[in-house]
Amino acid sequence: MLQVLGLCLSVLGLSVLIGCGSPKETEVIDPLSVGSDKPRIALVMKSLANEFFVNMASGARAHNEANANSYELVINGIRNESDLAQQVALVDQMIGIGVDAIVIAPADSKALVPALYRAVNAGIVVINIDNRLEPEVLLDYQIQIPFIGPNNRSGAKLVGDYALKHLGADSQVAILEGIPSANNSIQRRTGFEEAARAADMEIVSLQSGEWDQAKAAQITSGLLSQFPELDAILAANDNMALGAASAIGMAGLDRTITIAGFDNISAIHPLIESGAIVATVDQFGDQLAVFGIEYALDALERDMQLDDKETRLELITIGSLTTAKK
Repeated sequence: MLQVLGLCLSVLGLSVLIGCGSPKETEVIDPLSVGSDKPRIALVMKSLANEFFVNMASGARAHNEANANSYELVINGIRNESDLAQQVALVDQMIGIGVDAIVIAPADSKALVPALYRAVNAGIVVINIDNRLEPEVLLDYQIQIPFIGPNNRSGAKLVGDYALKHLGADSQVAILEGIPSANNSIQRRTGFEEAARAADMEIVSLQSGEWDQAKAAQITSGLLSQFPELDAILAANDNMALGAASAIGMAGLDRTITIAGFDNISAIHPLIESGAIVATVDQFGDQLAVFGIEYALDALERDMQLDDKETRLELITIGSLTTAKK
């Protein structure tokens, strides 16, 4: 029996590690077959407490089950979005067990680069998904890591435009961003700011909810007191949109505050249907890891130039949810 100091889930024969503690504490978990001649792919994600990354893991798992003869897969996640040290430790652990490729959704766009530099120098193919690594830092380390993912700025502008279009000019808007140093948080914040400026609205608050529902709820409670005329909250992910909606619901307001999110997790659908949240953006998280895995397999099979690839986005509203149910 393995003694596990982290949280380890074995789902359909595939180990999923939620890292905690030091690398030594997690080295007991090695689901990869010893002596296998199949490529070994490691998926390193952010928090598996976030439904978006649970969906990402499920998509990767389904792809692996359908292609079990082609490659082996180990899935890793951290306890919370801000646990950068543990994600670095997981990358080092994957280097240590000798994976052939790492597909990573980095918790931070800069802090993970040194660990990924070590991976590249060890001959491991590295594919960046979800949150883009900072190009200038990659240049400093003289490595090229391709990014596969959506245009987060365009997605935020898309949902921001939709959310604000029925509000009057000079309406008050608050933005809940993710971890400030994460590229996807920066890009979504920028898209929201562009939407607010285009609608001639005032951004009265920009605060980091760190992608977390509880923190977003706490911030929103403060916003309601500080800005009693607040008209809209643009949240950089659905977890924070859910937190904002919860705080507004608890406040028992006699007016509506427009809320928009980003990610299209299933938990947000009932709130879109009820009108508590007006829209979100689907970035097809269940397929992002699959895109990265397939790109990594291509790179392992043949010498090729690894270029960035932009993936699609879709605005999700009550109309699109209603249509999908028909």
